[in-house]
Amino acid sequence: MQKIAELESMLAPCVHDVGNGLSLWGVEFVPGERRSLLRLYIDAGERSVTLDDCEAVSREVSALLDVNDPISGNYSLEVSSPGLDRPLFKPEQYQAWAGSMVKLTLALPVEGRKRIQGVIESSDGTVLALREGDASVSVPHSAIHKARVVPEFDPPAKPGGAANQGKPKRKPRR
Repeated sequence: MQKIAELESMLAPCVHDVGNGLSLWGVEFVPGERRSLLRLYIDAGERSVTLDDCEAVSREVSALLDVNDPISGNYSLEVSSPGLDRPLFKPEQYQAWAGSMVKLTLALPVEGRKRIQGVIESSDGTVLALREGDASVSVPHSAIHKARVVPEFDPPAKPGGAANQGKPKRKPRR
């Protein structure tokens, strides 16, 4: 976690400086014996992240990493959009996606379970409240290993039906 925090604080200003309203959504660092993986998720606010955005961020971040060398050994850099099934990293991201279905993988079991899927009710920065059917589940943020939004789509269109079928039902509140 400390390595990720160090990388975030170094790379967030660089991503922002690329322009076009870009921000660093999250960082994944997977150390490996021969090669590690550094994956950056970038967000573009109300618009979609483009391939040009990813290329521009990759160029700038690569230069910064070459100068500062925060990762020992060989590693691959990936720059990506968070996508529809975006990972959630920070408590404020959970709050922004309140009302959305999420799938959690837990580092520490909650109610004897290491996987939970439910609708985000709230996040106060330390505890995430989920609605799982008729039940409410409280999950400490410290117990969450991975979290992803589960995209919801409109049902398939009937022949001759509306043109926007198969698109996401709602946009997040930001």
